[in-house]
Amino acid sequence: MPHPPSGEQFEIALGAQRATIVEVGGGIREYFVGDRAVLDPYPREAICDGAHGAPLIPWPNRLADGRYDFDGSGYQLALTEPGKRNAIHGLLRWQSWRVLERSGERVEMGIRLAPQPGWPFAIEVSVDYALGENGLSVLTRAHNSGHVPCPFGCGQHPYLSPGEGLIDACTVELRAATRIVTDPERQLPVGREPVRGTSFDFTSPRLIGDQEIDFALTDLERDADGRVWVRMGCPDGRTVELWADDSYKVIQLYTGDKLAPARRRRGLAAEPMTCPANALRTGEDLVRLEPGNTHVCRWGVRLAA
Repeated sequence: MPHPPSGEQFEIALGAQRATIVEVGGGIREYFVGDRAVLDPYPREAICDGAHGAPLIPWPNRLADGRYDFDGSGYQLALTEPGKRNAIHGLLRWQSWRVLERSGERVEMGIRLAPQPGWPFAIEVSVDYALGENGLSVLTRAHNSGHVPCPFGCGQHPYLSPGEGLIDACTVELRAATRIVTDPERQLPVGREPVRGTSFDFTSPRLIGDQEIDFALTDLERDADGRVWVRMGCPDGRTVELWADDSYKVIQLYTGDKLAPARRRRGLAAEPMTCPANALRTGEDLVRLEPGNTHVCRWGVRLAA
């Protein structure tokens, strides 16, 4: 049997929970509790669409013109969103990852991001997926294995599932005070605005309805453990809850309106990101990863009653 487009499939399970992690991109293709999708899946026989479940490394979101400066040198990356003249979502989405460790309820995927044109830095990356009593947890490590400092940002692109139907009938809650405003042509940051009194105020549960959302929210309210929460209330009475630790400064929400017609609005992307779009260029919340140092960040998701 030929390999699926996303390569080898690595299933983990614990009780009623099961998840499938993929070789190509090192992301999560599906996560279920029983027959109920927690993360909106993409089919085994299909290429990953809309970055479903993918780690976004070494930068999340968009980089204008694929150009940035670091430590006095300028670099040019390939335009992977050519229609908008951007480089988007890093360099690892279509690379083959390998298994570092695996057990029944856990798999750790790894890859070496080697120096290349536009990115003359070496990073060892691992993403550890584990099922537990509180759902799926994801631990990302990035280690600078080179001899010079490098810029770094990361994110991941899960889509919260309504179970059946569209997300229109769901509510979303994300306690964030500020929306990062983007230009409509290239979706690059052009400013910020308070969410209070706007249609992007999700500080209490708000019906998604037919609203189209593709914006990042920041100035995040956190719990006593430093976690920010995104909660999507669904028509079946369940709530999908995603958390992210304080390494993640931004949560991007996306209603999937640009996907293929049959795939639109089937899940709400809730993307934890360590920095906003264009950070390689602006330096905002960008990590300076020194040789020998490791950056660690955590997020997770669960199905609540």
